[in-house]
Amino acid sequence: MEAQTIHKPKNFDWRGFFKLVRPLNLLILVLTQYTLKIFLIDENVQFWFNLGDHRLFLLSLMTTLIAAAGYIINDYYDIKIDTVNKPQEVVVGKILKRRVALGSHFGLNIFALFIAAYLGIKVFAIAISSAFLLWFYSNHLKRLPLLGNVTVAYLTAMAVVVIAVYFPHNQPAVYMFAMFAFFISLIREIIKDMEDVRGDAYFGCRTLPIVWGIRKTKQVVYTFFFIFCIIILSTYISFPNQFALYLYLVVLPPLLWFFIRLMRADTRKDFRFLSNLCKAIMVLGILSMMVF
Repeated sequence: MEAQTIHKPKNFDWRGFFKLVRPLNLLILVLTQYTLKIFLIDENVQFWFNLGDHRLFLLSLMTTLIAAAGYIINDYYDIKIDTVNKPQEVVVGKILKRRVALGSHFGLNIFALFIAAYLGIKVFAIAISSAFLLWFYSNHLKRLPLLGNVTVAYLTAMAVVVIAVYFPHNQPAVYMFAMFAFFISLIREIIKDMEDVRGDAYFGCRTLPIVWGIRKTKQVVYTFFFIFCIIILSTYISFPNQFALYLYLVVLPPLLWFFIRLMRADTRKDFRFLSNLCKAIMVLGILSMMVF
């Protein structure tokens, strides 16, 4: 009888590392920050000047490194849960050794904090608090009802706010987009908890779907969804007509489709579709800056 081949995790594997840090999500983050700077903050400055601004590059690199470190530590603490929820996507302990993942987390954060210190005390304060919150979320908060969801939504909004802090121009518009990012991220995080309810419950997490059940959790999502829609509709009064028109014609239709699909959703596949739809709506929101 042939001996069974055992695949041991490697000290380092680029394929596993890139899978850990969610390159598509990081790309969306970079696109958000560059679009903010080019189309909202310095709309009167030449495109190529903004694109080559080393300060924007360092700010975006810092944010990306902290986000990547956050993804790594999240997977580090979620090995057992992910083995139940999505066994085919497990990297830590399967492709990369645990100590390598942990070392990568610390290394990325330290590099990011050096960049933040160079950019100034305000940016450094945002960077170190964000890095700590991402660790605390992965270690504790994500297993609590709603608090973990709000934490991730807050950190998503801070990736927008940090641009306004370092480049203080046209701040009302930037903060409006931060609010957009907060609510769509909050909705998506709750949806992801509904998607992962089986593994979370097995390992004693106390997320909203586990504490209140899927039906009541949907009601929470409806509440945040309607607040989000009211914010979008209010842009007609506060901001340029062409921007409001874009939101009505491009962003609202997929939001309505999201609402219809949410009412019918009851399987893991349904909730994964809704999670991906939220990400698509987020990208549409980013593109709206170009017509602002």
